[in-house]
Amino acid sequence: MSTIRLLLADDHAVVRRGLAALVGAEDDLEVVAEASTSKAAIERARIGDIDVVLMDLRFGEVGELGSTPGGVEATRAIRSREDAPAVLVVTAYDSDPEILGAIEAGAVGYMLKDAEPDQLVGAIRAAARGESALAPAVQATLMGNLRTGRQAHPDTELSPREHEVLKAVASGETNRKIARELGVSEATIKTHLTHVFGKLDVSSRTAAVAKGRELGLL
Repeated sequence: MSTIRLLLADDHAVVRRGLAALVGAEDDLEVVAEASTSKAAIERARIGDIDVVLMDLRFGEVGELGSTPGGVEATRAIRSREDAPAVLVVTAYDSDPEILGAIEAGAVGYMLKDAEPDQLVGAIRAAARGESALAPAVQATLMGNLRTGRQAHPDTELSPREHEVLKAVASGETNRKIARELGVSEATIKTHLTHVFGKLDVSSRTAAVAKGRELGLL
């Protein structure tokens, strides 16, 4: 059984201690580093010895525009690199902007801090496998968005290339990797995803995959 190496990114020391105590009881989980700021999380994740980052959304500092939580920016920066670790958001916030912002930034999962210990541990293991891990409240929010979007836009026919890109996204591949495999630029992949999002009436990669599966496209 291989060990899943974790980076705890949260500006509250008591939260990091609680998470460390929780995962410390599991034989296959190991905390190898902690970060109290989003910038520190980005720098630490670059070393290459992390499998999963447990990422809070709101740090003491905010984003460059003063409105985006530092955790979303950190998630985007971490996930933009080749061979990036998975990012599992662990936060107290479950509103639409936070959920969608984090998932669009590349988070593989979204758990709330009041989750049961076994749920959180299971989510960490799922994230390490590249699988989605969403808290029940988050799933309900996304499914509500999907139902609304399906009623508003019944025409969901994708082009062969859009379907190919959606399948790659469902496999957890980054835009950079998809672009390399298809022999196109990252900008082209972003354009295809924009078209996919519009046709499926979603605003995130995870929501697109969920709706694609719901509609039998995947």
